[in-house]
Amino acid sequence: MPGSLRDAVERAAAVLERAGCDTPRLDAEVLVAEATGLARERVHLDPGTEVARGREFRLGEHIRRRIDREPVAYILGRRAFRRIELSVDPRVLIPRPETELLVEVALELHPGAWVHDVGTGSGAVALAIAHERPDLRVTGSDVASAAVEVAQKNAERLGLPVEMTATAGLPVEAAGADLVVANLPYVTDAEWDTLAPEITGFEPREALVSGADGLDAIRELVASAPSGARLALEHAPGQAAAVRRLLDGGATRRDLAGFERVTVGRVP
Repeated sequence: MPGSLRDAVERAAAVLERAGCDTPRLDAEVLVAEATGLARERVHLDPGTEVARGREFRLGEHIRRRIDREPVAYILGRRAFRRIELSVDPRVLIPRPETELLVEVALELHPGAWVHDVGTGSGAVALAIAHERPDLRVTGSDVASAAVEVAQKNAERLGLPVEMTATAGLPVEAAGADLVVANLPYVTDAEWDTLAPEITGFEPREALVSGADGLDAIRELVASAPSGARLALEHAPGQAAAVRRLLDGGATRRDLAGFERVTVGRVP
């Protein structure tokens, strides 16, 4: 029998906690809201609202997928990033809050500047920049054509004029960009098996792992970019010193959690 929103959330949270999910209550609220077609606020404001008949199957399917540790963003098919909402699926990484620091660096550019996003994935960084700074020229690229398809569809849905191309490294035609931003793979080979099942079971490994020290993709980008090109590179906190050594005048910025996350400098 259908119950209230409160009942549905309590049951779902208990199941997800037993399954080992890190945020069972939050996940339950989001999935119940999605399955019932209601705003998440209703779960808190009107917890006694009855779950409509016919919505139980959809909710059950959502919960089963989450029990298997599929990320909530893939179940919903979307993820918020700064002021935009992106369509996401297993062809692309789920955008993380720490990556917003790349956007912050680009927002400092002078009017009319050109910024190119390497490894654009879902298009999160490029599209957030274009959304917040329509005066900038923004382009993006990714080695994975499947990811470019996702990014292009996001650009079209959001009505943002960001050209996306499928190519490895920095496209020749983007060599003159005022700033190149990149959230490239930086997980080490050894770290992969230690990551959460939401990552290892669903997100694309090739978009995360980059050799013994995690810096293969970053080194390749620096080597392929023209001398003097200005880069903003996301990396793990422990890689900051190594990334600074790859660039002239490299300076590292900290994310909201206080970790060294993005290094900005020029190609030697």
